Amino acid sequence: MLKFVVGWLLFVNLAAFLVYWWDKRKAEKGGRRVSERELLLWALAGGSLGSWIAMRRFRHKTRKLSFRLLFLGIVVLQVALVFWLVWRS
Repeated sequence: MLKFVVGWLLFVNLAAFLVYWWDKRKAEKGGRRVSERELLLWALAGGSLGSWIAMRRFRHKTRKLSFRLLFLGIVVLQVALVFWLVWRS
């Protein structure tokens, strides 16, 4: 089970990073964008670290307060879940 979780986290964080990169590229070139909902879903699926790194690296979605607050809420929920799982075991 641990191998699956680690594999999933590697996959989803890399995918989230690439989706943010793609959206930033499209924003610069005026193409069809990735929705904020989809960006947040990648973070929610476990890709919050990859999303955060991409946000910092590409300076993408860092100025929009509503997006940042939703992203922060996802991170807080994930951290709380990890603490709960560790405390429970």
